[in-house]
Amino acid sequence: MALLALLDEGPTHGFDLKRRYDALLGHERELKYGQVYSTLQRLERDGLAAGVGIEAGGGADRKLYAITAQGVTELDQWLTTPDPVSGRPAEVFTRVVLALVSGRDADQVLEAHRRAFLDRMRVLTARRHAGDVVDRLAGDYEVAHLDADLRWIELASVRLKDIAEKVRATGSKGTDA
Repeated sequence: MALLALLDEGPTHGFDLKRRYDALLGHERELKYGQVYSTLQRLERDGLAAGVGIEAGGGADRKLYAITAQGVTELDQWLTTPDPVSGRPAEVFTRVVLALVSGRDADQVLEAHRRAFLDRMRVLTARRHAGDVVDRLAGDYEVAHLDADLRWIELASVRLKDIAEKVRATGSKGTDA
């Protein structure tokens, strides 16, 4: 969908798509050229993008791609459809419960996650002044999620005794005692 959105700006070739993606969204995970071109082939196969010409470059000629009407429809739908709320517990929740089930110290699990989340927040906060507005927005998004996770860790720490009792009350066969 990212490549479709970038194609919506106008026809371009894979090299420019990669460069633009990396500048806007490639924070710590730049696209590989092979990924760009295989995605463009899939988009073309699925009727969401089309080859519209060749651009002579300093090296090899480059195939230009453009978004199709079907691609615009697909992009519009994707942009305006929220991700479904999974209802699945976060990984840290699962680790806390499994630590309790296995007789390990769930406080250590919570503390390890707390330290890791705080370390990541420090890194992101330090970067705030170095990046452009897009970098800052991406960092703010991640910080907000880390903050919510840290608040949950504090709540879980307070409730850990009750959680441990519930886990003990649930027999090893998965039935309530």
